[in-house]
Amino acid sequence: MMDVLFPRNEHTIDRAVRVVLGLALLSLVFFGPQTLWGLVGVVPLLTGLVGSCPLYRLIGFKTCSGEGCA
Repeated sequence: MMDVLFPRNEHTIDRAVRVVLGLALLSLVFFGPQTLWGLVGVVPLLTGLVGSCPLYRLIGFKTCSGEGCA
């Protein structure tokens, strides 16, 4: 069911970078300048956790290959 809505199109390294970037941006909400702009980190965090990027799907791009990729 999840693969129908969010087909996997991200490589493992791409996913890891997105999760780290998302967490770093979210930390700006609590540390540093404490601005709500850090909430932008929710987007890379969620796409990294799910393994599917809607923008990649829209333009027909994918970084993963092999079994389980869309």
